[in-house]
Amino acid sequence: MDIEKLTALLNATLYQPHRSEAEEQLQRIHKIAGFGPALLQIVLTSDIDMSTRQASAIYLKNLIYQSWATREDEPNKFTVHEQDRAIVRDTILDVLVQVPELLRAQLTVCLVTIMKHDFPGRWTNVVDKINAYLISDNSSYWLAGIVGFSALVKAFEYQKADKSPIHGAVKVLLPGVYNVMAHIVSNSTADSVALQKTIVKSYFKLIQFTLSPDLMEKTTFTKWMEILSIVLCNPVPEEVNHCEPSERDQLPWWKVKKWALHTMYRIFERFGSPGSVAQEYVHFATFYVKTFSTGVIEIVLRILDQYRNKVYVPPRVMQMGLNYLNQCISIAHTWKMIKPHIPAIIQDIIFPLMCHSEADQELWESDPHEYISQKFDIFEDLISPVMAAQTTLHSACKKRKGILPKAVQFIVGVITSNDATPSQKDGALHMLGALADVIFKKELYKDQVDSMLYQHVFPVFQSPHGHLRARACWFIQHVCDVKISNSNIWKDLTALCSNALLSDKELPVKVQAGLAIQALLIAEEVVEPLLEPQIKEIVLELLNVLKETENDDITSVVQKVIAIYYDKLAPIMYDICQNLVKTFLQVLQSDDMNDKKEITGMSILSCIETILSVNDEQPQTLAALEPIVLEVIVHIFTTPDTGIEYYEEALNLVCDLTNTQLSPNMWKVLELIYSVFQNDGVDYFVDMMPCLHNYVTVGMETFISNENYMLIIFNMCKVVLTSESGEEAECHAAKLLEVIVLQCKGRIDQCIPPIVEIALQRLVREIKSSELRAMCLQVIVAAIYYNPHLLFETLDKLQSSISTPESISVHFIRQWLLDTDCFFGIHDRKLCVMGLLTLMALSPNRPIAVNEHATQIVPSMLMLFDGLNRAYNNKDATEDEESSEEEDTDTENELASDEDEIDESLTYTNDNKRKTLLPNLNMISGTEDDSDSDDDDYEPPEETMLEVYTTPLDADDNNADESLDVYILFKTVLLSIQQNDPAWYSALTNHLNSDQQKSINEIMVLAEQRRAEVENKKKEKLAGFKFDQATVPATFSFSNSNNSPFAFGR
Repeated sequence: MDIEKLTALLNATLYQPHRSEAEEQLQRIHKIAGFGPALLQIVLTSDIDMSTRQASAIYLKNLIYQSWATREDEPNKFTVHEQDRAIVRDTILDVLVQVPELLRAQLTVCLVTIMKHDFPGRWTNVVDKINAYLISDNSSYWLAGIVGFSALVKAFEYQKADKSPIHGAVKVLLPGVYNVMAHIVSNSTADSVALQKTIVKSYFKLIQFTLSPDLMEKTTFTKWMEILSIVLCNPVPEEVNHCEPSERDQLPWWKVKKWALHTMYRIFERFGSPGSVAQEYVHFATFYVKTFSTGVIEIVLRILDQYRNKVYVPPRVMQMGLNYLNQCISIAHTWKMIKPHIPAIIQDIIFPLMCHSEADQELWESDPHEYISQKFDIFEDLISPVMAAQTTLHSACKKRKGILPKAVQFIVGVITSNDATPSQKDGALHMLGALADVIFKKELYKDQVDSMLYQHVFPVFQSPHGHLRARACWFIQHVCDVKISNSNIWKDLTALCSNALLSDKELPVKVQAGLAIQALLIAEEVVEPLLEPQIKEIVLELLNVLKETENDDITSVVQKVIAIYYDKLAPIMYDICQNLVKTFLQVLQSDDMNDKKEITGMSILSCIETILSVNDEQPQTLAALEPIVLEVIVHIFTTPDTGIEYYEEALNLVCDLTNTQLSPNMWKVLELIYSVFQNDGVDYFVDMMPCLHNYVTVGMETFISNENYMLIIFNMCKVVLTSESGEEAECHAAKLLEVIVLQCKGRIDQCIPPIVEIALQRLVREIKSSELRAMCLQVIVAAIYYNPHLLFETLDKLQSSISTPESISVHFIRQWLLDTDCFFGIHDRKLCVMGLLTLMALSPNRPIAVNEHATQIVPSMLMLFDGLNRAYNNKDATEDEESSEEEDTDTENELASDEDEIDESLTYTNDNKRKTLLPNLNMISGTEDDSDSDDDDYEPPEETMLEVYTTPLDADDNNADESLDVYILFKTVLLSIQQNDPAWYSALTNHLNSDQQKSINEIMVLAEQRRAEVENKKKEKLAGFKFDQATVPATFSFSNSNNSPFAFGR
């Protein structure tokens, strides 16, 4: 590879006139042997321009990321030549030491990728090489050793599989890493501290999820805790304090402290808190608390004291310090240490943090949109010292006796003080609102809510300071759950919040007012009529605020208001929907698309979905809204680059628009969905299922009459069932085929053979879950119910194309009867019973396969009926179930000073692990269990997730149709066989034991009771009044002289 030519090409990519041509040439030569090592050589060469070297590093990073290893899903894709990989592996660590930080960052990413793929298999000597750097007497080599160690840890950071290679590597390397850290920890130069940060961050990655026995070893662990303590106690150079405050926290001196404190907090929270750790860490937790609590708490308090004395401490360091103290509150040993300091912490640390700051006010005035964005950023809350302060305050007041009265006394003192600044008033209200759920459930304060609101909160709505008016609205959101007996207060709260939304000039105030209105509506029914006279103005103003702020929380307010007042808003529902569509497209087309905007977009679509769902019984309204909503749906499906994030929401909208009727435009949407499916949209098949079900059921006539529509859905199911789509998607595809067969009974004979063939082909391939096997069997059972003769003809024709050692019919029936216990829920069991009844009712020239399994048919049905009885009972119990809430007591969650908080969720046993509906398809909560052993206590679910996709078989939930009642049909068919085909009857029943005979008698009795119910319902419908319940015998006498063990009388 010509280094000079390659350098020229890389340089050309930096300038617009030649960029495209240079990139094309690089694309042509990147597969040539020697390309990767040549890029690395350019990165190393110091006399080449830095921008070109950086371009080479980036190109190498992308080459390694995309082409270093063979991918299972793309086995024929180009991979870097093995000799090139060997050269890069052998030299990359040496190059790392010799290049500037800018290039080192890119090469470190390369190193991580290489280690993910090649360690330990292809790169067996990397641990020895890293260790040689670490133990070298030449300190210039230490950097390579530390970067190599860091990359190795990062490569395996989230790996859940076999971690023995990384554990073995760490055992070898960690002593060397510690020695390097011990040598440099007192060196305060920027390079040294940056290296310290890399070491501490790597140690954090080692311990963040598990603490291996080697790391828990007391001597080793103690040495690392001492190092972390030194890092936190090391003074920050004076020159750092002269930097801009916004830059200080990015400097290595503060970054290393942040990671050191983060590591200590993680160890304490996850492994060192007695009563809140997994079993394997119980002894370590006791050791940690007794050995290290005093020292770490002193360090944390020293850091907080710096903040109290106006010495700069970065927000993340403050957050970690407060998180550590918050964890101390739950443990008696550590609580005793911090208890004397809590009043000062509340007054001098927590209170200032919770006040409206100068930076807040500056942002409020200069960019209120950004202010709103920051204050409503849930990701920012996770790392915010303000949120950490609020959490610590709440924990101390709720969990420990005697703290709440002191906190309340301080808060009231600030609120009532004439000398308190607006910022301090804000902080006091902030603290009071954060504690509202604790304070106002106590007998001491319960009766003071009214006076507190009138004296200290309502007047704030008139404050000249916008941030205080916003705080008043925020406060209302947090006090709504408190019991307020005075109805006038609800009137005043409603009036103040609606006025703030409609009249206030400050945008942040309007946002908080909108959220307060939502909280009021959720908390108290009396608010609904109070808002009703202004509800149109309120909704339109909320839409304006949403459009201007693109705030996700406001969409939930709009959604709530629409759900409550949909009838009052009917005249402007079209305008509301149009407004939401415009705002969504505005969000989608914005230049600065990010996660927050994506969430806002999803919330807006959810809001539109609410509009459609509340109007589901208003076909004219839906028809009027459809064109507006279609604008969004079409935009999402035709712009996959930005729209793919919203496929699920768009499909929900399609479902709402097809629930009761299908317009010609909605059938065009089906074609659009198929286009999305073909363009890598297979992963969204489960999300497509609800609307596809509507196309088959609601639009059945059009679906049957248009072959193109049938082919679309058939092909989608076929693709899912013949590709590696995952068994959850395959279950849904099989279900959709079953729905088609049952929905179109008697009208799609030509479709039955290909549908059956797909199901059979999937059955003969490996299936991991009983759910998918049962679902594929169900498709064929549905075909039996559709037309048994057509089904068996189809099976005979498929005999040559599907390899089985016996007749397909015999194999299918045996597997079906064998798996009867795998059918759950009402629908699946009903269909199975229907299928078996259909087999039983066949004429004497029935297939041989049916005769061969005659003795298993009735016992299988009895098992299904037993499951059906449980499923019906479970359904009735679920519908009748009512939940009750207990009032909190004065001492809820308060702990004595010598008492630890216990995490009861950690006391579960394997016997009580939650079993999910589809254990092979869904994530199981709790500890993973790889065994397939049966659990005697496990009861199968009485309904399945696929039962929501209804068929005509599910239309008799109210016992209104004899032809669909399996109990009545069972009696009818069995009596008919007994009378007309005694030999077949004997074959079916002669072998039954006394318990099975008893079960049949119970079904016969129940069948007669259900028939009487059906007759009553028919009469009621005709006559318009209710008949008395017919008297039905509780048992039947068997007096027929038939040779069977028992006989059914008519």
